[in-house]
Amino acid sequence: MSDVLSQNEIDALLQALSEGEVDVAEIEYGRKEKKIKKYDFRRPDKFAKDQLRTLQIIHENYSRLLNTFLSGYLRSLIQIDVLSVEQLTYYEFSNSISNPAVLGIVEFIPLNGQVIIEITPDIAFVMIDRILGGNGKIVEETRNFTEIETTLLKKLLKQMAKLFKEPWENVLKLEPTLEKIENNSQFAQIISPNETIALVTLNIKIGDVEGMINICIPHIVIEPILSQLSTKFWFTTMSKARTLEDEKILSSRVEKTKVVLRAILGNTHITVSDFVDLQVGDVVQLDASTSDHVKIYVEDKLKYLGKPGSKKNKIAVQITDVFKKGDE
Repeated sequence: MSDVLSQNEIDALLQALSEGEVDVAEIEYGRKEKKIKKYDFRRPDKFAKDQLRTLQIIHENYSRLLNTFLSGYLRSLIQIDVLSVEQLTYYEFSNSISNPAVLGIVEFIPLNGQVIIEITPDIAFVMIDRILGGNGKIVEETRNFTEIETTLLKKLLKQMAKLFKEPWENVLKLEPTLEKIENNSQFAQIISPNETIALVTLNIKIGDVEGMINICIPHIVIEPILSQLSTKFWFTTMSKARTLEDEKILSSRVEKTKVVLRAILGNTHITVSDFVDLQVGDVVQLDASTSDHVKIYVEDKLKYLGKPGSKKNKIAVQITDVFKKGDE
């Protein structure tokens, strides 16, 4: 709440204004305007902020995988970042698609429906040039893609679609498959124009050329799993998966760890003078009889009982029993 001025403070302020000591413009400049966000009640938001945030996390992982893949596939320095994740209508998305376009229609199995991967033409032509062994030059004049170029892009988009599997695995077991590729947005009407979509925009830089990769995810496609698109569910699932992975790694390392195993035939006590006088051929009598079991230690822990013998001209011990606590 703003501070309330006293009458004396009000009089002093009015006097300062009348004498020109205080500039009204400066006071107006200092006022903070309230930011008002428009909301269309006829078209309410279908994605919660938390769900959009989870989609961003998923596609940040996807962008890293895509970065690694394209760097090797195109043999060039690639940089990919998630630029934005927003919700809008499919009409707004399709209306912004340039012509010619590169649109990969992807089946999101087991979900019912499709998503679209759009590659802007400038980046698509650079990709084609790199695939064919060029330096990745920009096409100066806009033109349609040839059949050979479309085939090359289809092969590339197949791999890009497969990369969705790993980032989505904490939500569901996805089997993404490229169904077809279109160069005209009119032939890529996967849902009605008024349907809500989540649009993930990736900024991609190949050498000195920058462009966009857009991923259109219809609300109706991922509606069955929206409850799982929360950061709480995401991180809980990740921590469980990580715990199981850590257990496997730890178990593997423990199994390969070498330990000292000792078989003790028996013990005895002698004086220091007897020890000093020991000669070759002397016999030292132990406290164990010939019928007693040999105690086998792992490090300093008694673990097994056994009988002494030989195998392939080597002294050996056959384990006869597993040592149990209280058997000492």
